[in-house]
Amino acid sequence: QVRHVCPDDRNELLRLRLAFWPDSTADELDELLARLAAGNDICVLVVDVGSGRLAGFAEVGVRPFAEGCSSSPVAYLEGIFVDEAHRRMGMARALVAVAKAWARERGFLELASDSDVANRDSRAFHRAAGFTEVGQTVNFVADTKSTRVDDRVP
Repeated sequence: QVRHVCPDDRNELLRLRLAFWPDSTADELDELLARLAAGNDICVLVVDVGSGRLAGFAEVGVRPFAEGCSSSPVAYLEGIFVDEAHRRMGMARALVAVAKAWARERGFLELASDSDVANRDSRAFHRAAGFTEVGQTVNFVADTKSTRVDDRVP
């Protein structure tokens, strides 16, 4: 059963978030739940498998724009995860379907997402869930403490 997260789900949601985002923290989750309670444009969905256990989650936020989208602002699938033991049962697709409905009910025209270029499983899932790949990017970071600038163009 896909449903919106509730306060009783905190520990199970923390377990799932740590499996998906190992660097996440309990404080970040508490911040997220506080934002959710405040009624901000955010949605956290869970797959409830009974007895207090969750098999997966999806977090949807709002971004001012997203690559390949023609509307603004955009509902954005920030993360989606299903426990390995529950994969290939349609749970992730069900999470996306409810996320799309949440976005549509709030007037968003598009639901965007992203995946690492090398993550073939995620990219295949996104396509199967109705997303269209609109581009690939390479990200860069510059150390602001470094004064070195090479003006030669390769």
